[in-house]
Amino acid sequence: MLPVGDGAPGDASSLRWPTPSSLAGQVTCERAVALLGAARATQGFMPDDEGIALHLAARRAVALGRGPLVEIGAYRGRSTLYLAAGIAAATGVPSAADLRHRSALLYSVDHHRGSEEMQAGWAHHDPSLVDPETGRMDSLQAWRSSVVRAEADDLVVGVVGDSARVAEDWATELSLVFVDGGHGRDVAWADYRGWSRHLAPGGLLVFHDVFPDPRDGGRPPYECFLDAIASGSFADEQPASRHSLRVLRRIA
Repeated sequence: MLPVGDGAPGDASSLRWPTPSSLAGQVTCERAVALLGAARATQGFMPDDEGIALHLAARRAVALGRGPLVEIGAYRGRSTLYLAAGIAAATGVPSAADLRHRSALLYSVDHHRGSEEMQAGWAHHDPSLVDPETGRMDSLQAWRSSVVRAEADDLVVGVVGDSARVAEDWATELSLVFVDGGHGRDVAWADYRGWSRHLAPGGLLVFHDVFPDPRDGGRPPYECFLDAIASGSFADEQPASRHSLRVLRRIA
């Protein structure tokens, strides 16, 4: 099992953050190493250093032990596998048969129809993901293949549907919420508001593509990040953040 700090289980505020640059020497779980390799080999938009920061957040969330993890927006599964590697590293187990905690599980929520920037005519459009029968984007099979190929399907549950609708009926406390779905204003705010309320005290709220400078990217993720801090319900875990991946902790 990998060390994540000196705090007792459930006391996330006392856990030390390993730095992404020091992670290579700490990952001793063979399964976590394999999953990190699979994440890096999966097509996606997350740089590896941000993926490692996400991996570390997953490790800390599992140590908190207050519920499963949720990611919003999965695409082909790159972020899914960084998170799964964090679960494997924190639990140090080789297979599903050895999992002792129900909280050591990731729910990956995505409608798999692609966000607006992935549609035809946009910069991130991938025509190979267009369903020939419907003419619509469909990344579900690519995501499923990534998870199965990495042998991570015991750590990950795919939830196919609209994130905000799923959040409305969600009733389980969470240790981590990773917000990386559509970046349009309405979608980003609905994801943030819908899921952040399910976080346990000490749980981690992670945003991707947070750009203070509008020349670097869209504003909604940054605005949601600022709103979470201004609410007084979240503390900025600056040592855990990396570039556009920003980590907040729910204050008990």
